Amino acid sequence: MISVRLEDASIADICWGLGFVLLAWLYCLLSPTLTPRSWLVAVLITLWGARLSLHIFRRNHGKEEDPRYRSMRASHGRAFWWRSLFTVFWLQGAILWFVALPLLVAVRATSPAALTAVDALGVLLFAVGFGFEVVGDSQLARFRAEPSNRGHVLDRGLWRYTRHPNYFGDATLWWGLYAIAVATTPSGWLTVLSPALMTFLLMRVSGVTLLEDGLKASKPGYREYIARTPAFFPWLPRVPR
Repeated sequence: MISVRLEDASIADICWGLGFVLLAWLYCLLSPTLTPRSWLVAVLITLWGARLSLHIFRRNHGKEEDPRYRSMRASHGRAFWWRSLFTVFWLQGAILWFVALPLLVAVRATSPAALTAVDALGVLLFAVGFGFEVVGDSQLARFRAEPSNRGHVLDRGLWRYTRHPNYFGDATLWWGLYAIAVATTPSGWLTVLSPALMTFLLMRVSGVTLLEDGLKASKPGYREYIARTPAFFPWLPRVPR
């Protein structure tokens, strides 16, 4: 209803991170027994989700609707105000719930009650992914804040080793949360499709592929950047032939 009033479906992106925070604490509230792992997962997802939503809010504040939603609005015409409930909000809600399944398993598991080495591995992966996401977003924000950089490509810092450090970080931290779920009952393994879906979306659907289609057209040096820089997984820059 807020997006209809504002004629801006971009608020769905602001709510993305907070949606996971809401689910994690709801799972804690409804769980009959809480373990150190339950609190660990709730704190980690709150740290990530709150930071991401605040970052997107600051990035979008005072700007027009995201081009992705403007394109959808143009294709649906006057019907977009009600179709967006299904194509934007309910769709993202369903994906959010599915991706969050490792959180449900980790929060509600009662054994092992103590944290294990697999939990430590999960926290390590989460920390690496969170670091990539935070540092990548910060470097990009500073780059965009300089008027002299307009039209140019950021190829310094983490962006020298991957074209999308924030997306790589997002995927990595979800594999870390999955590892924490695996540390519990055997059912934790069954949630592997959740981080796999998140990784697929970031690499092939709403992340790298969709974003780069526009960047190739708007930034003259982006094709050269693609030729020397890995798309997702960080690695040393390639030497152009």
